[in-house]
This record gives sequence, C-alpha cells and structure tokens, in this order.
Amino acid sequence: MQTGVHDPDTRGNGVIRIFRALFLCAFLTAPAVAQQNIEQRKIEYLIDAIAELQHATFIRNGIEYNTRQAVEHLRLKLNLAGRRVRTADDFIVYCATGSSTSGGKYRIRFADGQVRDSAEFLRGKLALYKPPG
Repeated sequence: MQTGVHDPDTRGNGVIRIFRALFLCAFLTAPAVAQQNIEQRKIEYLIDAIAELQHATFIRNGIEYNTRQAVEHLRLKLNLAGRRVRTADDFIVYCATGSSTSGGKYRIRFADGQVRDSAEFLRGKLALYKPPG
C-alpha cells in the first residue's frame, strides 16, 4: 500500500473509533456528573434551610443579620470558593462555618433564643436530607 493513499474499506474505521472513544468518555463521566448534581442539590437544600428559618438571626463577626442577608452572604462565599466546594460538606466547611477574615464562628440565634453554631445546624440538616423522587 502506498503512503498517502487511503484504502476505501478502512475509511469508516476512524469514525467508528472516534464514536467509541466519545461513547466511552460519556459513559465514564456520567457518574461523576450525577454525583456533582446530587451535591449541588444538597447545597441548595442547606441554603434553603437557612432561608426558611422563621425569626432567626445569623451572627457573623458579632453582627446580626436576617436570614435573607445570611443567604446572600453564603451564596457569595460559595461563588468565591469555586472548585474548592465539591460537596455539601465542603460547603459547610468552606462557606458556612466561620469568617475567613476573623476566624470567628458563624452562629444562628433561633426564635426561641437558642444559639447554635451554623455548622452544627447545617450538619444536622444534612443528616436529614432525602433526595427528591
């Protein structure tokens, strides 16, 4: 066979190989994508748990914030954390435990006056998480 000349019987083999490689990549990455989607739903569930607190106060660096402000701050930290946050636990550790500036813990004062660390509250909520469906 001469170099540079294509055998008409083997032209389709390259296309088939490419198709097989693409299928294999899709097959292998699907579980990782599915797991990432599950973790995103868990993070949203945790943020919603803060948003839904009635008459609660979020305490950050000694200053009290309402739940709307707390949710805005947590979403900002989540966006800034980028790829460091891959799981709901990462979200709690990197975004919802405490101030990266002062090192002080985030706390929640509930309507009944009880005060808890936000990480403790969110870990409790995460333990109760049930996937939709």
